[in-house]
Amino acid sequence: MDAESGTGRAFVKMHGLKNHFVIVDARVAPYRPAAAEIARICDVDVGVGADQLVVIEPSARADVFMRLYNVDGREVEACGNATRCVAWIALEETGGDHVRIETLAGVLECRRIGERQVSCDMGRVSMDWQDVPLSEERDTLNLGLNVGPLVNPAALSVGNPHAVFFVDDVDAIDVAGLAPTVQGDRLFPHSVNVGVATLRSADRLQLIVYERGAGLTQACGTGACAAAFAARARGLTEATQLTVELPAGEVGIEIRSDGHAVMSGPVAYCFRGIL
Repeated sequence: MDAESGTGRAFVKMHGLKNHFVIVDARVAPYRPAAAEIARICDVDVGVGADQLVVIEPSARADVFMRLYNVDGREVEACGNATRCVAWIALEETGGDHVRIETLAGVLECRRIGERQVSCDMGRVSMDWQDVPLSEERDTLNLGLNVGPLVNPAALSVGNPHAVFFVDDVDAIDVAGLAPTVQGDRLFPHSVNVGVATLRSADRLQLIVYERGAGLTQACGTGACAAAFAARARGLTEATQLTVELPAGEVGIEIRSDGHAVMSGPVAYCFRGIL
């Protein structure tokens, strides 16, 4: 219930490759939920169930502003799958094929590319240690951090922090057991999304991501962008367009010459309700 008005909040639940979101439209009535409320909403046992709570707000710079909350109540800067879902909502409202979404990471250009298929320019990927951020200056291409079989990741920012490890066989790695140690390392003052990737061919990656505040998810759009960019930066591939295989399906990632990552993938509608 809304504490001020005493009325319920309408929501829509959507997912992008089984990365689930409860989306609240706060363009008319502002909505800033407390951490406990966010946790309850996202808890599948006592609430709606979601990987993140997403709030749509007015924007002076774009068509809408997208605010993102992890299940622990922490506000985060970027989420590729949520961006596609919010873009689809805005595209359906206008009937157009182009929409601009403002986030804490900047304004993202999104386009309709098919039936419930959206392409999003996720912005310029940065490997500057201060952008990630790291707690000290390091070579972000070869970070030198080792946790068991996870060795020497690349560190990147796609509006949010990522550490990407390349391994021979991602299926053989206990990502859920190892990633929390990486996230807790002093190098990452704001924690980090941990990606573990295997290059299957010159233009295909398999990826598992352990996200900040969410744990293992079925798909991570910014993680896919980070892994594709890191693979090129490491010289593992020269492909500019890669398919990234995630547990729930595939997204297409284009790494442009200006360093931007463009992600293309599906969205799906689940149901509507009242909180």
